[in-house]
Amino acid sequence: MAGDWGRLHHDDEFHPMNLISTAQQIAPKKILFGMPIFDLSWVSGLSLIAQYAATPGAHAQVSFLNANNINIMLRDAAYRDVLKGHIVLPDGIGMDLAASIIDGEPFAANLNGTDFVPALFTYMEEPRRIGLIGAKPGVLAGAVARFRKHAPWHEFVPVADGFFDNEELPIILERLEDAKIDVLLVGMGTPLQEKWIAQHIKPQHARVVFGVGALFDFVSGTMPRAPAWMRKIRCEWLYRLTREPSRLWRRYLIGIPVFLLHVLRFKLSARRDKAAAQQ
Repeated sequence: MAGDWGRLHHDDEFHPMNLISTAQQIAPKKILFGMPIFDLSWVSGLSLIAQYAATPGAHAQVSFLNANNINIMLRDAAYRDVLKGHIVLPDGIGMDLAASIIDGEPFAANLNGTDFVPALFTYMEEPRRIGLIGAKPGVLAGAVARFRKHAPWHEFVPVADGFFDNEELPIILERLEDAKIDVLLVGMGTPLQEKWIAQHIKPQHARVVFGVGALFDFVSGTMPRAPAWMRKIRCEWLYRLTREPSRLWRRYLIGIPVFLLHVLRFKLSARRDKAAAQQ
């Protein structure tokens, strides 16, 4: 189904202003923790976002949901409400585990942002204007340089680092609107970036907006990624924990058990609801 859906979205009969609502309706999803999460292959996921980026008048906000973000979402109603208007993509082994236990099978693909965003730039053959907001000034410059080397046919625009104050915000938004951005990357950390996007970024600022967390740190080389073999067995979280134990110990050593409890709670709730419906 996902492959057919991806091909369907290249059909020119779709009106640009109806693209988002149509995609939201027909794209395969899993409902986990009360949140619709898109269940797409790599090709279908890239095809969807590339279509938004190419469509005048389109506007989509994209978020990646992992185990830590689920924990945040379940205690932060404002963040949860923001996500309901986004294209939410599954990120990490925790989401596959939750899907397998609650829904019976894992997601079609692990569309984590660290891999998905660079893959999107490669996938989009037509030149696009890519805006970046967030991170420290040196980190942002490093990410822009790496992206330009990775996909030189796109134009990468460093709009602002992550250390601006409220007085600068109107200037930044005006700069965004003037730049005619196709894809905007906002790296401020979850849930701040999603709330900031919801409050400030409008269709005139960008066609597609991503909340990308620490992506600029990874791309710039400031924060090294796990070796390929650790990523292959899906233990990148363990590598990050060993690199930054003082910052990440709570997220993983406490957060993972909390996440598993949430999974079991939602599984039992779904089982009770199913039994009640059959009575």
